[in-house]
Amino acid sequence: MRKAALAERIPDAATRRGRLDALRRMVKEHRDEIARAIDADFGGRPAQETEILEVVPVLGAIRHARSHVARWMRDERRAPSLAFRGGRAWVRHEPLGVVGIVSPWNFPLYLCLGPLVDALAAGNRAMIKPSELTPRFSELLADLIDQAFAPDEVAVIKGDVDVARAFTALPFDHLVFTGSTTVGRHVMRAAAENLTPVTLELGGKSPAIVTEGYSLDDAAQAIAQGKFLNAGQICIAPDYALVPVGQEEALARAVLAAAEKSYPAYFAARDYASIITERHRTRLENAVAEAEQAGARVLRAQGAWGGRMPPTVVIGAPDQGVLMTEEIFGPVLPIVPYGDLDDALTFVNRRDRPLALYAFARDRTTQRRILDGAISGGVTLNGTIAHIAQENLPFGGVGASGMGAYHGRDGFRRLSHARSVFRPGPIDAFALLRPPFGRFAEFAIRTFGR
Repeated sequence: MRKAALAERIPDAATRRGRLDALRRMVKEHRDEIARAIDADFGGRPAQETEILEVVPVLGAIRHARSHVARWMRDERRAPSLAFRGGRAWVRHEPLGVVGIVSPWNFPLYLCLGPLVDALAAGNRAMIKPSELTPRFSELLADLIDQAFAPDEVAVIKGDVDVARAFTALPFDHLVFTGSTTVGRHVMRAAAENLTPVTLELGGKSPAIVTEGYSLDDAAQAIAQGKFLNAGQICIAPDYALVPVGQEEALARAVLAAAEKSYPAYFAARDYASIITERHRTRLENAVAEAEQAGARVLRAQGAWGGRMPPTVVIGAPDQGVLMTEEIFGPVLPIVPYGDLDDALTFVNRRDRPLALYAFARDRTTQRRILDGAISGGVTLNGTIAHIAQENLPFGGVGASGMGAYHGRDGFRRLSHARSVFRPGPIDAFALLRPPFGRFAEFAIRTFGR
């Protein structure tokens, strides 16, 4: 790939669009196979959920990049510094070379092809390491990529954790990793050996703050949708909800009512995803049991869940328990009361900076107060999840929830080298400052050194 990247150092817009077209055809022609493979890996995941949360966003990202890549590639003119007026300055956004992409199991299509879209738009080659927890999808993806691309354009590397370690130790020109904060630290250490720059999309405990006077029913519907899609196995799912003191019970009941409405009786087994493995489910059940033994109230959605873990709400989870110290990554929502908004913001800020924040507030003053008062990777106001679907917004974390952002133009720039170029004008001021220094040097120092 390195040799191929050097041989075709700056692919033109037509070449980049051609590769994006190949990716689009691959996804569109095999979307049913992709959904079936993911369903099999999960032991039950609705095809509609795969379409809505993975296929449609990938196709949207491709369409957006294809439409704008020629404009993104244009040289960006900059004004020369005052002493060098008459010259010309500009920035070229050039391919980095070979990009490594390590993708997780929870959205196996979107979280490997999303970064790939940006890598291809930026003119790079790419190697993908999908998760070993989705073996059927990984096998299918490797076959489809082999059919759609030359081996020196895009390649898929399958394997277990040892293969992933070897993969992240390769001297990529950039490495994109999506996964847990714990593994992200190991990835960053491995990349540091080669001085490989990284984009880390991690996770954390993303809060939902419901403010005084906001409709609990409206907030509950949005929180339930963001929390129980993919059975809560979403890096930006609401991890816990903060609500004014005395409203915990009402919000809990409203969240469960919204879940029961979304997944009624027979449809729950069809429309509600499974937990990826028994190990993951056992961890979740143990975390809920720990909270219950510590005195928390546990409420579960009623209905026929086909053996799957039902939507669960926990009131009074201990502050030092698993539910309040670790990213939950499942259909369990702790609800925490707060006295006033400053208390809520303090509660959020005592923890690591989250990947997402959700604020439910009618007036802009309160919305601004929350935005100013708490840090997060991204925000959706009066809703959940939707900020990730905006191609014109960067997506990324901050602090323990990640570094770097991609999507659309921001992804193109993240995976490009911003190369500065300066061309002197007819009078080269810098050339006139060669020693031996004389009157012109003294004049320049007095003029520009103020």
